[in-house]
Amino acid sequence: MSGQTFHTIGDLARRTGLSVKTIRYYADSGVVPPTDRSPAGYRRYGPAAVARLELVRTLRDLGLDLATIRRVVDHQVPLPEVAAAHAQALAVQIRVLRLRQAVLIVAARRGSGPAEVDELHRLAQLTTRERGQLVTDFLDSVFAGLSDQPAYPGVIVSMTPELPDDPSTEQVEAWLELAELCRDPDFRARMRRLTRQHAADHVVPGLPRPDAVAVVRDAVAPALAAGLDPASPDADPLVAAVTNRYASLHAHSDEADLRRRLLDRLVLANDPRRDRYLDLLAVVNGWSTGDATAPAVDWFIRALRHRMPEPAR
Repeated sequence: MSGQTFHTIGDLARRTGLSVKTIRYYADSGVVPPTDRSPAGYRRYGPAAVARLELVRTLRDLGLDLATIRRVVDHQVPLPEVAAAHAQALAVQIRVLRLRQAVLIVAARRGSGPAEVDELHRLAQLTTRERGQLVTDFLDSVFAGLSDQPAYPGVIVSMTPELPDDPSTEQVEAWLELAELCRDPDFRARMRRLTRQHAADHVVPGLPRPDAVAVVRDAVAPALAAGLDPASPDADPLVAAVTNRYASLHAHSDEADLRRRLLDRLVLANDPRRDRYLDLLAVVNGWSTGDATAPAVDWFIRALRHRMPEPAR
């Protein structure tokens, strides 16, 4: 070993930034054993010790245990193999942490008590099959008796959330709220009534036609953007255009009974939870979020009511 440069523990500490105590621990563990000892019995290390210690420090920072690190530095197992296995384990841990983070964010936002936190945690832990069953129960309830009609299987698919295997925190948050909506009996009943009304408006033979909400949303957008007062006379042509359009699509004349029918449809649809479901669905499925329909529907409800006769007393 003549001519070989040796380092003391103090030299290694200065070169690597590790403490003497840590290096001694690695030496005692066999991860970075000393190459030699001085005449006085002090440990001495060869030139390779610096590179070995730096690798050990990196692997420890990445979360590998000391036994695995020793196998890597001793060439008992390939580093790429260890890295792949550790990365996979970390992916599982990250997913669990995202679930926990989402539950805590939602709980903090709502000021939840223990019971609600426990329920949120349970919803976050559902398996793929359990999530699918929860959504299926909701959609079966909403579309009961309609799934055999040609248009509705596609609608059901478009309303089905599918949380990805590696969801973001935002997707988990959206899933938690969406799952609660799916289990809300009042929301289920309201959506079921809405689909029945939609089906009733489509019994007229012919090509697929937009429903009342779609007709109103498209027509009212410019009025909303312009800040038009729904009670203003300037809104009269717009109200007439929408009611005439609805009448022509559904084979009705534009009479008082048609306006009442249209108003009933819009009042039922004017539920912010409907827009919220669609927004949450878009987040969970990674879709772009559409424009909310509630502002347009609310505007037209006020406009239509302003132009309808007062009920007889």
